[in-house]
Amino acid sequence: MKKKLLKALVWGCVLVPFILSGAAAKTLKIGSMSPLTGPYASDGTDIKNGVLTAIEVFEKEGGIPGYDKIELFAQDTACDPKQAVAAANKLINLEVVGVIGAYCSSSTIPASETLAEEDIPMLTPASTNEMVTDRGLPYMFRLCGRDDDQAPASAKFMKESLGAKTIFIIDDKTTYSQGLADGIEKACTDVGIEVLGHDHVNQGDKDFSAVLTKAKDINADIVYMSLQGYSPGALMAIQAKRMGVSSTLVTQDAMFQPKFMEVAKEAAEGIYLTYGYTDPNTPEYKAFENIYVPKYGPIAAYATYAYDAATVLLKAIKAAGSTDPAKLKAEIMKMDFNGASKRIKFRENGDSGSTYIAFKIENGKFVPYWDPQKGLLK
Repeated sequence: MKKKLLKALVWGCVLVPFILSGAAAKTLKIGSMSPLTGPYASDGTDIKNGVLTAIEVFEKEGGIPGYDKIELFAQDTACDPKQAVAAANKLINLEVVGVIGAYCSSSTIPASETLAEEDIPMLTPASTNEMVTDRGLPYMFRLCGRDDDQAPASAKFMKESLGAKTIFIIDDKTTYSQGLADGIEKACTDVGIEVLGHDHVNQGDKDFSAVLTKAKDINADIVYMSLQGYSPGALMAIQAKRMGVSSTLVTQDAMFQPKFMEVAKEAAEGIYLTYGYTDPNTPEYKAFENIYVPKYGPIAAYATYAYDAATVLLKAIKAAGSTDPAKLKAEIMKMDFNGASKRIKFRENGDSGSTYIAFKIENGKFVPYWDPQKGLLK
């Protein structure tokens, strides 16, 4: 409340001369938070570019009444919780009306608590840990799916499609990766896949020989890689192939990134992963693709969700004719439309759901392979 009062006083002093001169502020400020430096910079840049694409679309369609332009203030979290909180505070001081982000759940959770103190809506396109929306924050929304949706779908796929009886799980101890790995362990136990081991590496590791030696000796049907970002996943895949690990490699949504295949090359071939299904043949996806790809290149894991998150925020502002948080939430909760990534409709807790399917990497492409309702897709 102190911050809000101070902001009101400051803005009162600033606006008086503008009002007297007949001028008014005309820039709509929104923020984004994602890793723009470090090992996850590609994913974070995809998020920023998805938001920029949504802004471009809105401005081409006439913008938001009352504003001359929409400006994005993109902040670097580096997937570090302390830096994420600092980024949130900077966006508060910049007086943004909403934030798209972050990428890592370990950044989104603390940053959202800072933003919540000022009632600033936050829409994450990438953070899948259950606690993102399970804390009851009134202005926290999620466009991607949840770990407790992905884990059961993955276990079902490994059991029914791959016929797996045993699994060895590896995670890197981050909030996202370990949370998902714990979910995988439980889901596999529930469907009758025996967990022969669950080991950990450290975020930033580049040599995985110790854990892969253990995986090779155990020789489970599946080695499940739950890692934060494509870079460590690609290195682990390369090293697993080099060391002769014969288990089938299965991984998660963080690897749904073209650069995973660019780095891993032939070591990526035959790897399976789960990701929220997006139909690339819809008019909404095609419209996004036609603007995004010429400017930013191939569409990766979370660009589409970021585009939809920014679209939700901008639609709410336009419909409400206001940036008041309560009015924005009311408009967001009414929404039911086809986005670029999926059908957009929010539940009371701020989630919008996702249907996870399995992909197989073949000839350097993510090929839809299995659907929990339809079974094999090829």
